[in-house]
Amino acid sequence: MWVRFQCMALVGLAVALACGAVAAQATPQADRGRLLYDTHCIACHNDQVHWRDRKLATDWARLKQQVRHWQAAAQLGWTDDDIVAVARHLNETIYRLPQRDDAVGSATPGESVAQGVRGPR
Repeated sequence: MWVRFQCMALVGLAVALACGAVAAQATPQADRGRLLYDTHCIACHNDQVHWRDRKLATDWARLKQQVRHWQAAAQLGWTDDDIVAVARHLNETIYRLPQRDDAVGSATPGESVAQGVRGPR
């Protein structure tokens, strides 16, 4: 009986350590996305911008397109990883859109990413 208890305790410890390692790996990019957004975007974008009726980010690809567009408009020079990190932050905290991949999307041929965009509010 004692041996069984020890085995269960070891398995529980191993699972807890594995979960902690996974959580630690996921945190840096999420933190980076939040840091970039809070540093460069929050001054003009509050929650009202993301919830307005005419929002342009209606799926994961469009959300990444909008992040790419606005970082370029602000001349921030973000990398693709930065764009994905900010898009993930927005998706996890506001949009909750299904994510298909982490590639940074661009507009389809003939389509403008900024179509219908009036500027920061």
